[in-house]
Amino acid sequence: MISEKVSSVDNQQERLDDENLGYFLAGFVEGEGSFNVSLRKKNDYRVGWQVVLSFNVSQKDPSLLFLLRDTLHCGIIKVRKLDNVHSYDVTKPSDIIDSVIPYFQKYALYSISKKNNFMLFCEIADMMGKGKHLTQNGLREILLIREMLNMGKGRKRKYSIDSVFSSQESSQTIRQIPPLAGKI
Repeated sequence: MISEKVSSVDNQQERLDDENLGYFLAGFVEGEGSFNVSLRKKNDYRVGWQVVLSFNVSQKDPSLLFLLRDTLHCGIIKVRKLDNVHSYDVTKPSDIIDSVIPYFQKYALYSISKKNNFMLFCEIADMMGKGKHLTQNGLREILLIREMLNMGKGRKRKYSIDSVFSSQESSQTIRQIPPLAGKI
């Protein structure tokens, strides 16, 4: 099944020159793609959190996902067993910075919301490139920008800015409270 799909992708790629293919894929991502910034709790990280940039597109039919992966020369395609939906995902920071961002800078997105999300995504990627995600203040700045990313109904965040900093402040407060040593 996949080999037939790859074959049809090859035929489609032959029909489109590089520039037309670029705008075609940008249009596809315009409708189906997403630029995200997520967090992973990491106790061994200085700030306690890993900031993860991700670009993804999901479809039942993987043909265009293979075309996108082959064009960007990075990322992976996964299949969700539950509903057989395929997902093209790029999370490696160097792939985001060296392939994904330049591609969509060259083949611009048009809708106001997708342009805005891409701009915010690029801003966060730039901050991470400067190491700002490695400090408490930088992490807070990144999370404030992330709050504006993918706004609207249905957006879910496992970790909000409040939960990240309230848990850090709580643990710092606990460490600062002196022991009661028989004072009760």
